[in-house]
Amino acid sequence: MPIALLALTLSAFAIGTTEFVIVGLIPTMASDLNVTLPSAGLLVSLYAAGVAIGAPLLTALTGKWQRKQVLLAVMTLFVAGNLLAWQAPNYNSLIIARIITGLAHGVFFSIGSTIATGLVTKEKAASAIAIMFTGLTVALVTGVPLGTYIGQTMGWQSTFLVVALLGMIALIGSAIWVPGNLKQPPETRLSAQFKVLTQPRLILVYAITALGYGGTFTAFTYLAPILENVTGFSAHWISLILLVYGVSVAIGNIWGGKMADRMGPVNALKIIFTGLAAILFVFNLTAHHPVAAVITILVWGAFAFGNVPGLQVYVVTLAEKCTPDSVDVASGLNIAAFNIGIAFGSWGGGQIVAHSNVMNTPWVGAIIVLLALAACRT
Repeated sequence: MPIALLALTLSAFAIGTTEFVIVGLIPTMASDLNVTLPSAGLLVSLYAAGVAIGAPLLTALTGKWQRKQVLLAVMTLFVAGNLLAWQAPNYNSLIIARIITGLAHGVFFSIGSTIATGLVTKEKAASAIAIMFTGLTVALVTGVPLGTYIGQTMGWQSTFLVVALLGMIALIGSAIWVPGNLKQPPETRLSAQFKVLTQPRLILVYAITALGYGGTFTAFTYLAPILENVTGFSAHWISLILLVYGVSVAIGNIWGGKMADRMGPVNALKIIFTGLAAILFVFNLTAHHPVAAVITILVWGAFAFGNVPGLQVYVVTLAEKCTPDSVDVASGLNIAAFNIGIAFGSWGGGQIVAHSNVMNTPWVGAIIVLLALAACRT
């Protein structure tokens, strides 16, 4: 495998870390910035909104650029966003930094697969994509808990500085090793995206994606406050618990993919959404008991991200039937749907925390997941 793939993998690692690390730092940031927990949680929503906008819109606007130029521009934007977050003098500046970084995230994962496959021969294309996305999985397993620990011990600003440095290393590596003569894919036009959005069955899958992730992030965004204020863990335990969650996410991705292959994406999604809703309901009870809470979170991670392979396969399968000339666009819009779900789920969780109790987020999240289950059909 070419060394340029290492630069892409490191980019994915840095991007995955900066998206999810804030979940473990919400109580710390809320206290330091003198804002409410819902306001701190809004930083998750706005990042996801940036991803949802950046993936389809900016990818289309940069469609005529060489892939390496887009990659370097995106990683420069990513580094700039994290440096701004590191030096953000106030909450409003941090909001701008998160949106900027989210825009970079959206474009990177839209073009990353194309670049990865352009680095290898055709028979190694799937392996190249898998290697790049390993960076995202490793971020959930190690980057998020490590970033949370750094933020809790050295200040949350330090986490963004470390991520910016990782992004800079990835940027330099990409500038040196990624070739400038990569094959240019067909230009992604906004009209093709509108064509995909006229297909009712694809819109239904996007709704399933948004609801499934929205339900998870209604509760997951406020996991750290729950563990501190309800379960009774100290702040330093949060990073270890997120490590447990990250390991279960990695297992869930593999398990979900095998299940989707074996029984079909729809049947797999029905099982996963049923389990996810059940575990969120159970967390309302187990959150009050440390050992039971950790066990529940371990199972939660597997179900929460186990739906990713099934959802992507479902979209591609339908797109091949409904819009065979826009399969890549349809797949990219599903990435946007994931992040729309994260944005609205985090925002909804913030509204619950602001007007009632943080422990209402898991059961409300479960109900939202049940809506995704109800929308699943063959």
